[in-house]
Amino acid sequence: ECCRFFGDNGLTLKVFFTKAAPFGVLWTLTNYLYLHAIKKINTTDVSVLFCCNKAFVFLLSWIVLRDRFMGVRIVAAILAIAGIVMMTYADGFHSHSVIGIALVVASASMSALYKVLFKLLLGSAKFGEAALFLSILGVFNILFITCIPIILYFTKVEYWSSFDDIPWGNLCGFSVLLLTFNIVLNFGIAVTYPTLMSLGIVLSVPVNAVIDHYTSQIVFNGVRVIAIIIIGLGFLLLLLPEEWDVWLIKLLTRLKVRKKEEPAEGAADLSSGPQSKNRRACPSFAH
Repeated sequence: ECCRFFGDNGLTLKVFFTKAAPFGVLWTLTNYLYLHAIKKINTTDVSVLFCCNKAFVFLLSWIVLRDRFMGVRIVAAILAIAGIVMMTYADGFHSHSVIGIALVVASASMSALYKVLFKLLLGSAKFGEAALFLSILGVFNILFITCIPIILYFTKVEYWSSFDDIPWGNLCGFSVLLLTFNIVLNFGIAVTYPTLMSLGIVLSVPVNAVIDHYTSQIVFNGVRVIAIIIIGLGFLLLLLPEEWDVWLIKLLTRLKVRKKEEPAEGAADLSSGPQSKNRRACPSFAH
């Protein structure tokens, strides 16, 4: 039942290379480019720029999935691009910062392409389908991705230090956090709203900013702060539901109706006030 998205024949070798392997390559490129970007620029800029993947997801969904066109999301995509340019300008277009920003944008693009293709292949995946798909990606990584450093080692392109020099504690901690991130991301969408899951990306920005403030020499100049605000605003605009304009019109209509009812009630009270007084005064006057 969980293999139905692979086709009638289930998981075959051909399906593995045509449907599962591309996702493994995209996810590996996403993490690889992201880690290299952290080496070039600070984590705050990396986390902010990675928020642009939401804009890339919208553009790709509009082209590939034929999603509904929304003007507010086009504005959000423009804000994201403007924020990228301003973030590059904040460091004065130095070579290391430009390369780092380019790596983050490429990582966000790979992540967006992964999500759009995942939606195209699996649609709204259930627990079993998501678990099976992630297991297949893990098998692909073990069989192929781990072969790359081994080949580089035996071809004398790279050299490994002794195993005692490897920071196993940091490496294992990073692996646990990365595994937790993937589990929460892929299974959380089946439990709660995708919008709520997306807020975690925005919340990572202030956390990284506080950490960078105390651990590195990052300078939060005006251009960088404006770029962070612009990208964050664009990200929040992308979280608006598709029917947000209908809800907004209904809300404004209700507010207008209430404003009209309040003056009408006030006028009715004023008009009924003198009449009630006259009616009460008439019997006493006649008496």
